[in-house]
This record gives sequence, structure tokens and C-alpha cells, in this order.
Amino acid sequence: MAESRTVAVIATLDTKGREAAFLRECLLRQGLTARLIDVGVGDAPQCALAQGDVPAADVAAAAGTTLEALRVSRRDEGMAAMGFGAAAVLQGAAAVGGLAGAIGLGGNQGTAVACTALRSLPLGVPKVMVSTVASGNIRPYIGASDIAVVFSLADLLGGPNRITRGVLARAAGMLGGMIDTVGDQETTTSEDSRPAVALTALGNTHAAAVRIMEALAAQGFEVVPFHASGAGGSAMERLIDAGAFAGVIDLTTHELLGELYPDDIYAPVGIRRLTAAGRRALPLVAAPGGLDYFIFGPPESVPPPLRDRATHHHNPYNTNVVAQAAERARVARLLAERLNEAQGPAAFLYPRRGWSHIGREGAVMWDPEAGEAFRQALRDALRADRVRYVEVDAAINDLRFADEVVRVYLELSRAG
Repeated sequence: MAESRTVAVIATLDTKGREAAFLRECLLRQGLTARLIDVGVGDAPQCALAQGDVPAADVAAAAGTTLEALRVSRRDEGMAAMGFGAAAVLQGAAAVGGLAGAIGLGGNQGTAVACTALRSLPLGVPKVMVSTVASGNIRPYIGASDIAVVFSLADLLGGPNRITRGVLARAAGMLGGMIDTVGDQETTTSEDSRPAVALTALGNTHAAAVRIMEALAAQGFEVVPFHASGAGGSAMERLIDAGAFAGVIDLTTHELLGELYPDDIYAPVGIRRLTAAGRRALPLVAAPGGLDYFIFGPPESVPPPLRDRATHHHNPYNTNVVAQAAERARVARLLAERLNEAQGPAAFLYPRRGWSHIGREGAVMWDPEAGEAFRQALRDALRADRVRYVEVDAAINDLRFADEVVRVYLELSRAG
């Protein structure tokens, strides 16, 4: 079988071996070669290993340890080591073109281990996780990776049954479908020679984002928007580091506020925000989109000390609470620090009349004193010899502001 049709199946074979073997058969019927990677540290596997499979001892060795050592270690440490070992195995296979995709299955522990391995693969490599905890908070498991998650419905225990057989078969079909479409997507991308620009957005900066996308498309750019939801901005940073973009417009830097105040549900899940473009010396334009408010879950999730502040109920699961002067000044200093590190041309554009739809002049999050605290802290910390500073007498969603972002970006792009 050609290497490009080989996939990895990651599971604790001491407890999920029969399910893994069934999943292998489902993948074989699609013309894929499935290699089992055993991440269990307990008893012997419940299924026979075939040539090309990776036994648990080899996974432990890839993590620089042994099964014997892991069996007497703390459980969380043992599971983490097996995750890192499986990641090393996957990365080794991917480096020589021997991996078309990967799928994991497991409960809470197995999901943590398998997702550690899946996250290590480049974005774009097909990844599926069949999990018993898919309906819980899986943000720590997934991070900024493009892992498709399937809820197992029933527990993965005792071998496939009338419920889990269908779930596993469909998950195998998902992976196969992903692999079969990768080639077409890559062909389309290779034929598109337009320079790509990354752009961050939230619903509250939507109008500006759309205007910027349309204007840059007219100038021959392809703009790729990222939802600044914690995972979105982190995925953008990862793709910037991978060389996917010619420039960045970080219009909606809300995740920096979440980085400083992690109760915010849009706190970044990956590498430091607003750093990758600077490392790669790309043209970079930033703005304070969404830095005027915190984002929490349902109203009852708002921390008690913040419940008397101005609040906007975005939807039943998303509650916005205004950020005050000290908090805005703190995030301004962090933003300036990151921009000052940029190795390429960088600019910050400040919209005087509001940083979001709900923070525009006269709206619920409008707080001119807090805005001035941010502006002063930023100007004090920003290096004028490294970062261009531009003020615009407009709200962030006004066409005037969006057009100024485009103008400055084009200048930086030509300079870069």
C-alpha cells in the first residue's frame, strides 16, 4: 500500500484494543493501511499487533522512558509521557511522508493522550478523535489544532456494540473522506498565486473586517479571517510561523485581554498572541478590536466582582462585561511590548470613537476614560522608532477606519 494511504490509530490497547481493531478493519475497507499505536501502560493489548504497529514499549521509548518506569509513576505523568511518545512517533512518520492522517479513540485519559499526539501534527493533516467526553470542556485537549471530534455516545468498553460500531465506522469514514479531499484542496491552493493576509475578527468588529477583506481583495490579496476566540488567534499564530501568510492585520486583539485575565473564555490556547508576524518580519497592522470588554459564558459564569459592571448579553452562552481603565492600561502595555519586538514593519491604528460595535461612542461598553487610560499607556510604552502610531477620528467599524487600515497595510507591505 502506498505510504500516502497510511493512517495511525492511537488508543490504549489494554482497554480499547477491540475497538481499535474494529476501527482498523473499517479503515482497511476504505483502501487505507492502518497502523495501531498503543499508548496504554497497563496489561497486555486486547488485540494482536501486526507488522508496522507500534507497541506501548516503543511509544514509551520515544518519550525517553520505559513502560516499567511509567507503571510506577503518577498516572498523569505516565499518560503525558505516552502522549509525547506517540507525538514523536507520528512526527517521525509524517516527516518521511508516511502518514496520511490519524485517528484516536478513548475516554478521558485516552482523549488526553491521543490529542497530545494529534496536536503535534501540522495543521491540514486529517485528524479525528472519537471520545466519550466530547460534550464536556475539551478546549484543553484540542487547543488550536484542527481535530474533528466525534462523541462515542456509549462507552468504549468491552468491544464494539450495536451503538459504538456505527460511531466507529462513521469516524473511519470521516477520516477517509478527509484524506480523499486533501489532494483537491492542495491543487486549488497551488494554483492561487495571490499573497495571503491574515485578519482577526469578532462579531463586534465584523463590519470593519468585511470592508478590509473586500478592499484588499480588490488589490490582489487573499484575506483569511480568524475568529479571535482563543483557538482562532492561536491557530493564526501557528500558521504564520509555518509561512502561510505574507502579512497580518490583527484588527481584533481581544485575546491579549484573555491572556492577562484567563477567566475570559476567549483566552488564547496556543503560543503568545501578536508575536509570530514580528518573528517572521511580516508587515503587521494592529488595532484594539474587542479590548474594551471581557467575554464570559452564561450570565452566571461572570465572576461576582464584575457583575455590577456594564454588561451586554451577546447570546445565552456569551456575556460581555466592560473592561475598566486599569485593565485596559495593562493590556496596552502588553500590546506595546509585543509590537516593539516586531522585526518587520509594524503599525498600530487607534479608533478614537470606539473599539467594537458594543463599545462605539454611546453604546453600552463606551467608556472614554478607560479608553484614554489605554491610549496613554500604549503611547508611553510604544517605541516610536519601531512602530508607527496612527489615530483615526472614527469607530473601529466605520468605513473610514477600515480604509485607513488598508492604506497603512499597503504602505507597510510595499516597504516590507
